[in-house]
Amino acid sequence: MEFIKSHGLGNDYIVFDKEKINFPLTEKNVRLICDRNYGIGSDGILILEKINNQEFKVRIFNPDGSEAEKSGNGIRILAKYIYDYRYTTEKEFYIYTLGGKVKVSIVEEQKGRAKSIEVEMGKITFKSSEIPVLGSEREIIDEELKINDETIKVTCLSIGNPHCVFFVDEINEEKIKSLGPKIENHPMFPNRINVQMVKVLSPDKIEIRIWERGAGYTLASGSSSCAAASASYKKGLVNNQVEVIMPGGVLHVKINPDWSVNLVGPAEEVFKGELSQEFLFKLKT
Repeated sequence: MEFIKSHGLGNDYIVFDKEKINFPLTEKNVRLICDRNYGIGSDGILILEKINNQEFKVRIFNPDGSEAEKSGNGIRILAKYIYDYRYTTEKEFYIYTLGGKVKVSIVEEQKGRAKSIEVEMGKITFKSSEIPVLGSEREIIDEELKINDETIKVTCLSIGNPHCVFFVDEINEEKIKSLGPKIENHPMFPNRINVQMVKVLSPDKIEIRIWERGAGYTLASGSSSCAAASASYKKGLVNNQVEVIMPGGVLHVKINPDWSVNLVGPAEEVFKGELSQEFLFKLKT
């Protein structure tokens, strides 16, 4: 039972080929595999299914066992896996996610392996019903959200998965770790939500911190980068091409006139391995 493990700026995923999986994908098993003490350890699991030479499907699992609609880092990691292990020789192909179909392009190689990948992430929507956010139909821009005794202004959107963005004058990691789980599980968000703290540095550069739904504090996130850049652009704080700085590194986001978003960044394989018979037995029982 082979697997590889890769990361996108410190946001790491385990990749399995659906055709080779010989254990049930239960919530319990996902949590065990992702556990950093009792399993392999990761921020999630990607399950690849090949349709043809240019089309693929992915299921994305969070470390708490829930299933995610979309992941910018996960898509780049999967694209690298598809190209490096010659599931296709094409440099442009499509991946179907629960959050929609995306196009990926290998933009830089190193010794025949993908190094930098561009992802057409889909379109942004700020409509409450499409995120979703409870209440009357509206765009969620600078809306007040009460968290215990504190009220913060949030801008919410979806790019196939839901995001809640708030802006600060100074980055405070303890604050995102404190507010993150409270916002993620706020009753206003029936499907829970990803959370981004944003500091605007210049018209073409922002710094963010991330609390990821189902994963917690995360060093980097592709969809969160798209969300933070798009919220900043919607509010007139940045241009349509933005450098997004995170603890794990930098991603580049371009927001197009139709509110579709392109994401460019690296992916790096860490190792490949094989599940032991002992561990497989645990997954099968």
